[in-house]
Amino acid sequence: MDTEKFLQYVQAENKVEPKDMMPEDYRKLLVRQISQHAHSEVVGMLPEANWITRAPSLRRKMALLAKIQDEAGHGLYLYAATETLNNGEIAADRDSTYNDMLSGKAKYSSIFNYPALSWADIGAIGWLVDGAAIMNQVMLMGNSYGPYSRAMLRICKEESFHQRQGYEILMTLCRGTKEQKQLAQDALDRFWWPALMMFGPNDDASPNSQKSMNYRVKRESNDSLRQRFVDVTVPQAEFLGLKIPDKNLKWNEETGHYDFGDLPWDEFNEILKGNGPCNKKRLETKRKAQAENAWVKEAAIAYASKVKELTK
Repeated sequence: MDTEKFLQYVQAENKVEPKDMMPEDYRKLLVRQISQHAHSEVVGMLPEANWITRAPSLRRKMALLAKIQDEAGHGLYLYAATETLNNGEIAADRDSTYNDMLSGKAKYSSIFNYPALSWADIGAIGWLVDGAAIMNQVMLMGNSYGPYSRAMLRICKEESFHQRQGYEILMTLCRGTKEQKQLAQDALDRFWWPALMMFGPNDDASPNSQKSMNYRVKRESNDSLRQRFVDVTVPQAEFLGLKIPDKNLKWNEETGHYDFGDLPWDEFNEILKGNGPCNKKRLETKRKAQAENAWVKEAAIAYASKVKELTK
């Protein structure tokens, strides 16, 4: 495989399809990135699922259920896209990638290792977490791998709804009592820095970022996306009457962007090592669900095998 010709091909904005020849490191990069994205979708359901029975109204409960259902669908699209990269040498089937996550070998987004302590946190997750995800994912609609690019079209549409839903929850709280507005401020305080860390390490500390950009899987750097998120989100917080928890935040007339403080990278690294507030709980929940519901998969496989025999 001529890697130089392949780079020229993808950098000319051509799409790569599953049966096309591709460099091994491109295939490996995609398996890692798409499966990690899928893991993030299915683990991301957990903090919100805890609030289904505690949502403050039937309308809120229905919207939250719909959102969680969307996240399950996103995971399904992405696992399916990952499986198209399975070539017998690099394991990309759903069982292999999912088990890598359960064992701790594969990662998911660090943000989902924080707890949702109040209903306002559900709003903050929608506004900040899904807002940060959209910044990343709109870019991914133009990535070089066809199945991943096409999966992102629907995912981005649904994530946009999730972000608006979260912002509306916080807007309602901010227009309520003093205590309700304080809940919204507390949620912003908890999720602001974790949301910024969702974009990954700074560019000079991100080993996979440049390769991903060369292959046109990523289209924009971590720092660039993080800056754009801050520039968009600060005015939204001001509209709500909330204060961003960063004493160094200020508008820079010269650059046309907001300056902001250093991120708590020590905390980020601890979470990546599995030492976050909810790391162990999240994986234990998923392992338990897999063990308790294994019979469903076994029954489905047995049924499919029986149907195949009868239709020979």
